[in-house]
Amino acid sequence: MQPVTYSWLVVVVAVACAAIGWLGIAGWIAVAVVIASVAMHVAGNALGTTLREAADRDLARLRRRTTAPAAVPRPAPTRLERRQSLGRLVPVSAGIGAAVGGVSGAAALATLTSASLAGAALGGLSSAVIGGLFGFLAASFIEIIRTSIGEAIAAEQSSVSADR
Repeated sequence: MQPVTYSWLVVVVAVACAAIGWLGIAGWIAVAVVIASVAMHVAGNALGTTLREAADRDLARLRRRTTAPAAVPRPAPTRLERRQSLGRLVPVSAGIGAAVGGVSGAAALATLTSASLAGAALGGLSSAVIGGLFGFLAASFIEIIRTSIGEAIAAEQSSVSADR
């Protein structure tokens, strides 16, 4: 490395040490994120350069060697490829998650802390939002897994019946 690079590195380390002194553990985390980002950037550049240099650049030779592709019929899109509603399970579970989250959050704030009624209501509302989000995510995940497994089983059964 050149002396200028070392100088910049010293400046970055000094600023990082000052950030650690000012911010405490958050400064350490910031330094770790910056170091990891720089390391990933350098590794990505090195890998990209290696792949670019190893690539075959003689495109004319590749075009001469390939033949015209045969026409392949496009298969019908699956349910996961189409845009459609996930069903009634998702809004119902989001509502149930919001209700459970709101009631449990408000009850926990009212009984376990010295929160006022307004504070418990606001905490319950926040808990309801988080509970609704978790309910939505869980139901979406379950519906997508159920649909993909059903399509995989149907495709397997159709390929087995076509082989016979």
